[in-house]
Amino acid sequence: MNEQHRENLSQYRLETSKEHLSASKLLLESGFLKDSIGRSYYAMFSAARAILALDGIDFSKHAGVISYFQKEYVKTEIFEVKYSKYLMNAFQIRNHADYADYYVVSKEDALEQYQNAEEFCNAVKSYIDGKNI
Repeated sequence: MNEQHRENLSQYRLETSKEHLSASKLLLESGFLKDSIGRSYYAMFSAARAILALDGIDFSKHAGVISYFQKEYVKTEIFEVKYSKYLMNAFQIRNHADYADYYVVSKEDALEQYQNAEEFCNAVKSYIDGKNI
């Protein structure tokens, strides 16, 4: 994959992240809390994949994306540890919300996930913008 393709893919994934974040907000405001949590997670996941695209890396499993982000971007202190925690927590909560019977989501939980996703996505966008793509 050449550099121009990596940059285009990164921008596409960043746009996808922005769409997921907007959907999360709409779902939250409409009271669809579990779905809002899912979109918040996917906003962060797509943002993380936008960074990976710049490296020409991708994984078939969510855990691979998360692990690479932690190893290459958090442990190297490019991103603060809190962003790793946001991503891991969102992944776990999204799994519970999607697959666990009787899993209850509070409005506060959904709002926290949205706010974390917004902060995560803004940090990724700042990082990518700093690369002058």
